[in-house]
Amino acid sequence: MEVSAPKARRPNVAGLRHVVAAGHYLAAHAGFTVLEAGGNAIDAGVAAGLATNVVESHMTGIAGIAPVLIYLKETGEVVSIDGVGTAPKGASCEYFQRHHGGVIEKGSMFEMVVPGTLDAWLTALERYGTLSFAEVAEAAIRLARDGFSMYPFLARLIAERADITRLWPDSAAIYLPDDRPPVVGEVFVQSDLARTLQFLADEEAAGARRGRAEGIDAAREAFYRGDIAAEIGRFFTANGGLLGAEDMAAFRVEVAPPAGVRFAETDVFTTGPWSTGPMMLQALNLLQGFDLAGMGHNTPDYIHTVIEAIKIAAADREAYYGDPRFVDVPIETLLSADHADVRRALFQSDRALPAMPPPGEIDGYPRPTPPAATGSPVRDGRGGLGTSYVCAVDSQGNAFSATTTDGALGSPVVPGTGISPTHSGRSFYTDPAHPACVAPGKRPRTACMPALAIRKGRSVMPFGTPGSDVIPQAMLQVFLNVTVFGMLPQEAIEAPRFASYSFPESYFPHDNLPGVLRLEEPVGKAAGDALAALGHTVEWWPDLMWRAGSVSAILMDEESGIRFGGADPRRTGYAVGW
Repeated sequence: MEVSAPKARRPNVAGLRHVVAAGHYLAAHAGFTVLEAGGNAIDAGVAAGLATNVVESHMTGIAGIAPVLIYLKETGEVVSIDGVGTAPKGASCEYFQRHHGGVIEKGSMFEMVVPGTLDAWLTALERYGTLSFAEVAEAAIRLARDGFSMYPFLARLIAERADITRLWPDSAAIYLPDDRPPVVGEVFVQSDLARTLQFLADEEAAGARRGRAEGIDAAREAFYRGDIAAEIGRFFTANGGLLGAEDMAAFRVEVAPPAGVRFAETDVFTTGPWSTGPMMLQALNLLQGFDLAGMGHNTPDYIHTVIEAIKIAAADREAYYGDPRFVDVPIETLLSADHADVRRALFQSDRALPAMPPPGEIDGYPRPTPPAATGSPVRDGRGGLGTSYVCAVDSQGNAFSATTTDGALGSPVVPGTGISPTHSGRSFYTDPAHPACVAPGKRPRTACMPALAIRKGRSVMPFGTPGSDVIPQAMLQVFLNVTVFGMLPQEAIEAPRFASYSFPESYFPHDNLPGVLRLEEPVGKAAGDALAALGHTVEWWPDLMWRAGSVSAILMDEESGIRFGGADPRRTGYAVGW
């Protein structure tokens, strides 16, 4: 691999053995420590994920959701673990229409689904890892029990949301000790969360007398069918919520093949249509028909073309994507070259689509018109708080990629546990005609979507980001920066970004800002003016805007053996390697 001179603020982390990249530097270090101790990429990814659930507990949690992708070098297999919990048995469109005016209220007891994160971590560890839960959870337990230094990004977010956090006393007890936001440099301790993690490790140790897998399953039993499940059930019953111990007991994550397409000799994999993942894949198929390199990086023509692909892919997402257990999703057609060829006719080089276009027509399927988005059009939630990302590549060439979400800041916390069950139920619609409508046992259509890009015999790249509906857009841009423009991860990640808001947001009330295009300032005024002339409603972000995502990525060059790690300075991301 030829490497050009670096142009990024930070260097690429170049390791010959192994690399971890994550949304927080302590999480990256936790994963790296496991690799140094002899664990594989899956052990390291789970360790980094668990540490993220502590050091970014305002955005992620073991009771959240965590879609995972794993690449196994020896077999070449890529597997997906959904990590997405299901709606309680009492949740339905009829229920929300009758009792809540069709609204799934943010921060309420009614946006909760079954926690998926812990079972995703345990399943990945049990099937593909080598260490015990206690071993990979060691850093997370220590960080929760002994604390870590309060950092500026978290301190600012807690202060901004102090009034909302006070609505839930158990959340306020964690994030507002002494009834005030912590300041930078204070030691931030989460004692209840530490006890929960230690309890799971102890349960594993008791079960491990029968074997490693039995020990891991004992931790799962304690959380989903034992004492913690009982606590969650009592809490929701006492507060009129829907989630119960019975919902917890019935849940297991799904392990399945991922969705994928080929772009420029690279196979790109992400999560299925129960997520936003295929939207990025559809956009890649649409872009196959353009000379992106000839347009030049971040020129008006390039940005216009990428944004129009996002809008067109978003239209199909809104019309067709949902939990395939409940919805017949024509995913093979949606990801086909023929479908992309038809949809590419919507592009106009001299005019922006004024809004999200109609969805594509598919034989045998009605052409649905998604219901109009509800709620105020004035919002800046896209690219919001509730997510982080971790990835790892080990010395054998295995790769781990996971997006973890749903923290406790400003949300109901189950007393004594330090955890807040996932509020990803906000991804549901309450219109029964929508493919992502709420139903008992159904997975919400999450915006989370880890990815893996594999060029056989040449390179492997896990990558991902937080950022709500900016997620597929930031990931698409970083992937193109690497694949089309030859950047290494750090340069690709730090390059100026842009994002469309011209389609319904994933989270209730699914607001929509037709035509709005946000650009980071380094894109340049001349480019912004040219895009406005094409009909885009241009709005500006400052340089390195945290709402533009926080991408982490590792590019393993199989020819040289070097693993190049990059992480986003837009938040607290770091890569560690050797």
